[in-house]
Amino acid sequence: MMSKTLTRMDLSESVFREVGLSRNESAQLVESVLQHMSDALVKGETVKISSFGTFSVRSKSARVGRNPKTGDEAPIPARRVMTFRPSHLMKDRVADGNKS
Repeated sequence: MMSKTLTRMDLSESVFREVGLSRNESAQLVESVLQHMSDALVKGETVKISSFGTFSVRSKSARVGRNPKTGDEAPIPARRVMTFRPSHLMKDRVADGNKS
């Protein structure tokens, strides 16, 4: 299976074709949406896109990890991580895509 990565340019090209904005306006729209999403996540807010999924930020506490090769313990500092939970519709759509 050959994999293709969907890029910002691909998104703005789709907006250009589907909505009819100019290429420049389409690129600005995509950038604006992504900027709003990332700003919300930085503030710790949840970003929910209907029929797609939910992006959220979670705090992980500090813990002790181990190097699997040597077994040496190393501290892992507390940090914030972004998580994505796909909607049931997205899960079903991806699963159906595997059947074809």
